[in-house]
Amino acid sequence: MEGFNKTLLSKLILMGITDQPSIQKLLFTFVLFFYLFDLCGNLTIVSLVIRDPTLQSPMYFLLGNLSFVDMLISSVTVPKMIAGLLGDNAITVKNCITQMYFFQTLGCTEGVLLAVMGYDRYVAICHPLRYISKMGRSTCILLVFVSWFTGSTTSLVNAIMTAQLPFCNMKRIKHFFCDTKPLIKLACKDIQVNQVTMTLVSVFLSIGTFSLTVLSYVYIITHILKLRSSKSGSKIFSTCSSHLTIVILFYGTAMCTYLGPFTEASLEKDRIAALLFTIITPAMNPLIYTLRNKEVMNSVRKLIK
Repeated sequence: MEGFNKTLLSKLILMGITDQPSIQKLLFTFVLFFYLFDLCGNLTIVSLVIRDPTLQSPMYFLLGNLSFVDMLISSVTVPKMIAGLLGDNAITVKNCITQMYFFQTLGCTEGVLLAVMGYDRYVAICHPLRYISKMGRSTCILLVFVSWFTGSTTSLVNAIMTAQLPFCNMKRIKHFFCDTKPLIKLACKDIQVNQVTMTLVSVFLSIGTFSLTVLSYVYIITHILKLRSSKSGSKIFSTCSSHLTIVILFYGTAMCTYLGPFTEASLEKDRIAALLFTIITPAMNPLIYTLRNKEVMNSVRKLIK
């Protein structure tokens, strides 16, 4: 127990996005720009959903929650990433595990939210007459609560198991923020149980929620194929295209990171995928929804006027 308490006081070093000093200033500008773009874009969507009476449907309620999660995901990782680019790469083990927990909680919550949004689209398209009864306000609030509860509880398993590991002092984490895979590689004991647990949790969440999302779209596509009017089918698909684009971006990067092997080579690839997951994707989500959604675009125009 004494050794464990001692490790809580030790510091780790985040290696950052790159170890090449020549491009640090360029990366700082790039990261700061996308972070501010992410905050402004997602905060705008949250504000529109709260203030605009035309955006009070279940779909926009879920979209507002998704934007809120995207803001938090970036805010959990990017400030420390910026500090690292300015030279402050040190972080305590306690703070590292805390960052890891909140990042994974938000990532898991977003995965469940995307599955819920897929179900929302399925009900709206395949059962339009029962949409209001199936996706009422109380149901939406319950589904959002389930998303947060699932994300926080499953992430807590990894956090508790990681906190029990003894870490060697002043080790370098091959990442720009604290994530499970690169962090547990620094442990001074066998981590096979942690690796198996992390893989099982990742498979349960990523494959499970992705399968539910795919199932929703299988029913939607089947419904579209049964329609006699091709114009109606294209209109329906257009309403789903924004969500489908975000699903591909989210699960593509998440699965590359968390379902990959625990090797040194994979850790390098994970940094690239994580850069997309933590900065690019959250910043692109508002852009995807505003450009492809007439209601949101009209609301933005009213806000500007």
